[in-house]
Amino acid sequence: MDSKPSPKTHLPSILLVIAGSAVMHFYGSGIHPHWWLMWISLPPVLIIVPGLRAWPAYAVAFFAWALGGLDQCAYLHKLGVPTPIIAIAVIVPSLLFGLAVLLYRAYARRGARWRAVLALCAVWVSCEFISNLTSIHGTYGNIAYTQMDFLPILQLASVFGIWGIDFFLIFFPAAIALLTIDAPHRARFAVIVFACAVVVFGFGEYRLHSGPAYDHSIKVGLLASDYQGNNNPEGSKANGRLLREYLDHVNELVAQGAQVVVIPEKISGVLSPLTEDIDKLYQDTADRTRVPILIGVIRKTPDTLLNEARLYLPAASAPLTYEKHHMLPPFESDMLVGTSRLVFDQPSGKWGVQICKDMDFPQLSRQYGNDGIGLLLVPAWDFEVDGWLHDRMAILRGAESGFSIARTAKNGLLTVTDNRGRVLAQSPSTAAPFASLIATVPVHHDATLYAKYGDWFGWLNMLGMLGLIAGLWSVDRAR
Repeated sequence: MDSKPSPKTHLPSILLVIAGSAVMHFYGSGIHPHWWLMWISLPPVLIIVPGLRAWPAYAVAFFAWALGGLDQCAYLHKLGVPTPIIAIAVIVPSLLFGLAVLLYRAYARRGARWRAVLALCAVWVSCEFISNLTSIHGTYGNIAYTQMDFLPILQLASVFGIWGIDFFLIFFPAAIALLTIDAPHRARFAVIVFACAVVVFGFGEYRLHSGPAYDHSIKVGLLASDYQGNNNPEGSKANGRLLREYLDHVNELVAQGAQVVVIPEKISGVLSPLTEDIDKLYQDTADRTRVPILIGVIRKTPDTLLNEARLYLPAASAPLTYEKHHMLPPFESDMLVGTSRLVFDQPSGKWGVQICKDMDFPQLSRQYGNDGIGLLLVPAWDFEVDGWLHDRMAILRGAESGFSIARTAKNGLLTVTDNRGRVLAQSPSTAAPFASLIATVPVHHDATLYAKYGDWFGWLNMLGMLGLIAGLWSVDRAR
C-alpha cells in the first residue's frame, strides 16, 4: 500500500528536484543541446517519485519535463508557429512522460527494479515511435538528437534505429536512480547494469574504430549563398541570374579538385523555356569538366509545382531528377509529392539523392541503405537558428543505414559526414557571399541490421509496453 509523504518535509525537496531537472533538460535538449546534461536530468525525478503518492509523482514528472521543454518555444515562435501549437508541443510530451513515470513508480514501489526500468523505457520509446508514424514532421523533437555529439551512443542506430538511442538514454538514468533505493539484490542489479553499459558503449567504440574504409573516396564540393537575398527563390532569381552565378563558382570548385558539386534546395524557380537553357548550361559544364553537378530548384509547369533536384552527369542526354517526398507545411503544401528514389552508379560506388526534410524520416533513408548506396547527396534549406539541429538529424540517417552524406543548406551548414556520423568537414553558409567547402569523403556502404530489419525495436517496445501495463493491472486485480 502507498505511504503518504509529509508535505512539509517533502515540498522543498520536490521543488528543488523539479527545478534542477528542468534546468538540465532545458540546456540538454533543443536546437543547441549539451548532450551530457540529458543523462543527468532524469535521475533526480526518478529517485524521488517512488516515495510520493501517484498525483504528486505525476506532477513532478510533468513539470520537470514541461519546464525543460520550454527551450524550444523561442525557436518555434521565430518560425511563426502559432502559440496554441507551441503549447501543445510542450504539454503533450510532458503528459506522456508523466504517464511513463507513473508506470515506473508502480513497479519500483513493488521492488520490481527491472520491470520499472523497462516500463519507463518502453513507454517513452513507444511514444516517440508512434509520433514518427503519425507526424508530418517525422522524428523531429526526438530526444535522441540531443546526443549527436556523443558518437559512441549514435552507433546503436545501426542496430536499433533511433529507438535504441531513445531506449538507453532512459535506461541508464533509470537504473542509476533505482540503485539509490535500498532493496534486496541491489549488488546483482548493479553488476548487470554495469555489464549492459560495457556492452553498449563498447559496441559504440568498436564500430567507430572499425571503419569506414577510404579505398573508394572522392572529393565533394559544396556551395551555398545567403548573400543579399540569394536564399530567396522568388523575384529576380526566377530569371536564372542566380543559377548562372552558382555555375561560376562550380568551375572554381572543379579547379580545386571537386569530383562532384552539390548546390542547395530551391535556389531558383525555373519554367520553360528557361529550364532548357539552364539545363544546357549545366550539362555543358558537366560534360566539359567531367564532374556531376546537383542543383535544387522549384520547377513550374502549367499543372504542377515541384521541389526538384536536377542531376547533370557527364555525357548524359538529359538530367536525372528527384522530387522531394516530404513537404514542409504550409510553405510547400501546394507542391507535388515525389514518390521515387534516385540511385545511380559511379566509379566510386552507388550514390543517391534526397532533399532536406526527407532526412527527417528514417524509412526513406533505410530504403536507400537497402539499395546499397555509399554516398547520399542532399540539397537543403534550413531556418538559420535550427541549422545545427537539422543538419545533425540528417547525419543520423547515415549512421542508421550505412552511407556517407554530403549536405549543403542555405541558412544552415555545409557538412560532409561518414557512415559513422563523424563530421569530416563543415562550414556555415554565411562564411562568404558564396560559401564553399571541399572535403574527401569515403563512398562506402555499410550493411546495417537496422536497414535490413527496419523498426523492429520500435515495435518490440510497443509490445513490451502493453505487456507491462497488462502485468501491472493483473497484479493489482489479484491483490
